[in-house]
Amino acid sequence: MRRLRNRLAGALLSVLALSLTATGCGGSSEAAPGGGGSTSSPAGASVANRVEPLAPGPEPRLPVTVPSADGERVTVQAAERIVPLSGSLSEIVFTLGLGDRVVARDVTATFEQAAKLPVVTRGHDVSAESVLSLRPDLVLAETTSGPEEAVDQIRAAGVPVLFVEAAGGLDDVGPRIRAVAGALGVPAAGKELTRRSEQRIEAVRKGVPHREEPRVAFLYLRGSASVYLIGGKDSGAGSLIEAAGAVDAGAASGLGKDFTAITSEALVKAAPDAILVMSKGLESVGGVDGLVKIPGVAQTPAGMDRRIVSVEDGVLLNYGPRTDQVLKSVVAQLYGEDGAE
Repeated sequence: MRRLRNRLAGALLSVLALSLTATGCGGSSEAAPGGGGSTSSPAGASVANRVEPLAPGPEPRLPVTVPSADGERVTVQAAERIVPLSGSLSEIVFTLGLGDRVVARDVTATFEQAAKLPVVTRGHDVSAESVLSLRPDLVLAETTSGPEEAVDQIRAAGVPVLFVEAAGGLDDVGPRIRAVAGALGVPAAGKELTRRSEQRIEAVRKGVPHREEPRVAFLYLRGSASVYLIGGKDSGAGSLIEAAGAVDAGAASGLGKDFTAITSEALVKAAPDAILVMSKGLESVGGVDGLVKIPGVAQTPAGMDRRIVSVEDGVLLNYGPRTDQVLKSVVAQLYGEDGAE
């Protein structure tokens, strides 16, 4: 059932992972703030390539038994060797102040503190053998992690596997942090990090201009794999776009699915004033010049103005401790550094 529910999400993660492997894990930004046509982000718009751990780091109090998002209850006896199966979960563990206990990473864990860890998973392509070779005492997984057989093999070896609901929007920041913190035996740190993260997000939201609501379309691009998709209601980008004072153009045009293949008709109907993309996706189609050559893009207000917002792949839709920086980057690129359109 889990595999059926998350088939598309897993496919997208696999494409993202392959792209990151082929092009390197570092994110870069190629955005045109305010329709200026430039391919560089405004100063201060980039998301920091480091996480900011709580200090001092907490000391886990174990064992604990906690609910897992797959319906199981998981008992964690120790958390000395942790393997998170996504970049987002790695970010949470490191920001809680327990990064020294992480022994491996997913290819999407692109922040600096995790860079030297061995890569044992690539999005939806978990290698049970690689994970087990590191003798983990806890594996943290998304509900989109798989294949299911690999996760089952890890559990069958006696390793606790905690599933955390995949991020879908800003409302998931706190619950995901608290779920991970609870499993690591540091619930107080989870509450502290949740409070810090939500306060920072709210501070950015208060500074968003509200003179108008630009229509923003989220495009998922992987030129090397010929994947060109437009996000709809369940793409995961909607709440971020709305928090930036904008309208999710795909959802507003009636796209009810998470992603739909890009067509000229779909783009014309969405009529975005700006386009949101992952930076590696933008690079994969040849930057802004290549993006406007995709059929239909040049005919949109965003394409005509070359108004492109890009954020690093490894952090855009994480909905975690760095989401305030993501939102700040989107706002700065969308409206300009001073909030002027």
